[in-house]
Order: sequence, then C-alpha cells, then structure tokens
Amino acid sequence: MKDQTSQYLCPYCSSKFDAFEDLKTHALSAHTGEPAPLPEGMIRLTLNGDKYQIQVQPEWTLNTLIHDKLGLTSPKMFCDRGACGSCTVIMNRRPILSCMTLAIECDGNTIETAEGIADQDHPLVETYVKHHAMQCGYCTPGFITTAKALLDKNPDPAEEEIREALGGNLCRCGTYPQHPKAIMEAAEILRDSEGGK
Repeated sequence: MKDQTSQYLCPYCSSKFDAFEDLKTHALSAHTGEPAPLPEGMIRLTLNGDKYQIQVQPEWTLNTLIHDKLGLTSPKMFCDRGACGSCTVIMNRRPILSCMTLAIECDGNTIETAEGIADQDHPLVETYVKHHAMQCGYCTPGFITTAKALLDKNPDPAEEEIREALGGNLCRCGTYPQHPKAIMEAAEILRDSEGGK
C-alpha cells in the first residue's frame, strides 16, 4: 500500500504527485498565471508592504517569525497565552494575536505591525504621544495595531466602541483613560485629511 503522506496535491486541480518537482512542473504548465506551489513549510506573505517567501517550522508562531526571525520588535511577548494583546498585529485588516497564530497558517496573507503603521505616518503614533497613552511602552504597539484595525473598519468610533475594541489589550501602567482620547483625535485627523482630498 502506498504511503499517502508522501503525495503532493495540486492546489488548483487536486491532482496528486509522488514528488514535489512533478507537482511544480504540472502547475507551471497546466495552471499558467497561478503562483507556483511552494515546498512543504515554505510560505509567502506580505509584511508591512514587503513580500517574503520564507521557510517556517511547524511549531513557529507568527510572533516567532516576525519578532525573532525577521527582527521586527513591536509585537511583544508578554503572556504567551493570548490574554494580553501585546503581540497584536493586523492580518488581512483584522487584529490577531501573533502568539496564538501559527506562522504556517499565514501563507498568502497581508500582515501589518506597528512599524508599518509608523512608516505610513499614521496619526495614531502622534496622538498616542500627545495624550500620553503609554508609560513603559511595552503594550503600546498592540494597542496601536488594534486601534488602527478599528479605524480602518470604523472611521468615526464612539468612545464605547473604542473601549470594546481595546478590551483584549492590557496595560500594566494603567493608561486606559488616554487611549480613547488618542484614537478619537487620530480619527478626526484622518477624516479631515480625507475631506481635504
């Protein structure tokens, strides 16, 4: 009996092949215009606008990939249990916990970190500074990514909606009252800039 685990499945037509090279040859000839299949453990993703094709281990979390392997330090590892929000990143416009997401599951996805938000000169960065929405700063990237995802979805959130969106983010320094102020001001700046276009 043939070992089914050694077979490679075409992602486009479900044809089966005994060798990865056979699958790749088939995909390139039969499915022109589609991305070539990747070897097992290889993923493609877009991170802060940059495209990556990278080999990942099955046990790596997205946080391990971004923070430890790619060197972006904003997603923090605090609780490692999905309870604090310090590792939050945006994946496909939704805030997710990078400590609870396997890197291998992120193939083909678009991910944004606080570094990417800062590179865009997003007003959240300045309003967080202006309203002192941080003390030690450890949790701040998680708050900013969560806030950016909220503003992308809802450009004019009420204070209660902001508090609800930030409900999964913890701050050891207790800066909670400042976050809605910073986010509401950033929302106003974004609306004004959109109106001026």
